Amino acid sequence: MTTLAWDGYINARDLGGFPTALSRSGVTAAGRIARGPRRERLTAAGWDDARAWGLASVIDLRCEHEVGPGEGDHVISDAALDGVTIVNAPTEDQNDPEFWETCAPILDSPEYWAHNWRLQPHLVLSALEAIAGSTPGTLVHCSAGRDRTGMISALLLGNAGVDPAAVAADYATSVHAMAAVEQLVPGAEPEEIRSPAEVDEWMRDKLPIVHDTATRTHEVFDLLGVSIATRSALRRLLIAEQPTQ
Repeated sequence: MTTLAWDGYINARDLGGFPTALSRSGVTAAGRIARGPRRERLTAAGWDDARAWGLASVIDLRCEHEVGPGEGDHVISDAALDGVTIVNAPTEDQNDPEFWETCAPILDSPEYWAHNWRLQPHLVLSALEAIAGSTPGTLVHCSAGRDRTGMISALLLGNAGVDPAAVAADYATSVHAMAAVEQLVPGAEPEEIRSPAEVDEWMRDKLPIVHDTATRTHEVFDLLGVSIATRSALRRLLIAEQPTQ
């Protein structure tokens, strides 16, 4: 994994460089898909950094009410977004009473992922289809870049044949990155600052869920109704070359 140093941005990484037997190079391709937190964190210089990386598309996994600048965010000119296609593709409907009752207590954990697939598979499917149809390089983000983005990243990497241990390590990197951030979203209640040891202890029973997601991605895709064409398109985004037969 490669950390992306975009000004004002944290917890941002390129999904290239992960080990996979599906690529002749042995790793996923860089410059195709990046993951990160809410794009409103980017400064004007950060948008320039993103463009230098090759930013062409943004897939925003947040609910509509979460989108937009808040107090303390940087003022960005409309010109900063010229040529960048932004698609809002929320993975969840928080107004759904069953979803909220089931998932609200565990939204900061991969424990809710399977409930999301069960209760709102059409939304997760739509997000994956939006990524498959995007122009690389694509930034996939939610608010913290940890949970919704972590779920989608695990499925993308699992579909690309990435070692599940590496996928779990990527999720752990995001949890550690955001554990030291007091306020993830402007106007929200401050988060508890946790030490690295506390984070590792919290993740003890969470990382196996991420590992399992990457291991059985194709089963999850079956549940979601992901077409063969979409699976192939997502794989091509992360695989530079298919191995010769």
